[in-house]
Amino acid sequence: MRLAMTAVCAAILVAFCAARWAHGQTSAGSTEQLPPFKLSVDEVSLRFHASGADGLAVNDLKLDELSLLDNGSPPRRIVAFSPLQNLPIRAGILLDTSASMAAHLGVDRAVSIEFAQRVLRQRNDQAFVMEFGYISNIAQTWTSDTSALTRSIGQAVTGRDNPLGGTALFDTLFRACFTVIGQVDHARSGNVILLFSDGEDNHSYMSLAEVVNVCQKSNTAIYTFRAEPNPSLWSSGPKVLSDLAAQTGGRAFASADSEAEVVSDLLQIEADLRNEYRLIYNPPALQHDGAFHRIELKMPERVASMVIRSGYYDRPR
Repeated sequence: MRLAMTAVCAAILVAFCAARWAHGQTSAGSTEQLPPFKLSVDEVSLRFHASGADGLAVNDLKLDELSLLDNGSPPRRIVAFSPLQNLPIRAGILLDTSASMAAHLGVDRAVSIEFAQRVLRQRNDQAFVMEFGYISNIAQTWTSDTSALTRSIGQAVTGRDNPLGGTALFDTLFRACFTVIGQVDHARSGNVILLFSDGEDNHSYMSLAEVVNVCQKSNTAIYTFRAEPNPSLWSSGPKVLSDLAAQTGGRAFASADSEAEVVSDLLQIEADLRNEYRLIYNPPALQHDGAFHRIELKMPERVASMVIRSGYYDRPR
């Protein structure tokens, strides 16, 4: 009975959020329908990036060079291991246009446009643009047209998506990973969200754990560009952004001081996405109790740095 009630509550929650998201429509004016929400962690799929001391990607790793631990124990079985090079990029550019971000929006627009123009390859890569505050709005649907992306980014305005004030960061990320990226062939692309925000959330129905689950399911790494919080106020925003990046296999960037730093950050993202590995395994034990499983992947000495998500949540059945 308890499991049945849990399933019913989950269905009601997703339906409620879907109704709320109907306020944020696509550029064509049509609302999106959420498919059934089903996630399983019986097979864990990891993507990671490895680089040497010179900063260049290490693209010739073999499985016998790696040592994997799941909550301190080796996996029951390695299902698959393969390099993923030069996959087409599928990127979501998420701009927080709530009132607390007003002073940062100009810089965020500039960095987003730089990403669209410098990183995306028009033949293979695509991106979409979302603005969000209390609600989220898809300002530009999937496109490889740099001009269309630049135009939609440049038109982002503070407060347009805040009819009631506040910020629903987690709901927006859930929508981006589940409804947008989740509907493309995400297994055959390098998927990323560029999140421009201070990390504050005061109106979401989804939790950080639910966001992490759905983004992991769609193989989507979150790269955060952090706006500095008001120094006179205590803020959980920096930790939220750091957790989102760490638990999805992305990176957390602080505000850059120069154009050269911005370019360096964006090229780092591109290097990560175009030089990945995929490792799929069966965990040693699953209780389906919602607990967090920490992942440890040890590399050979020739690997100086690695980007991989820190773990996953063992979702209830």
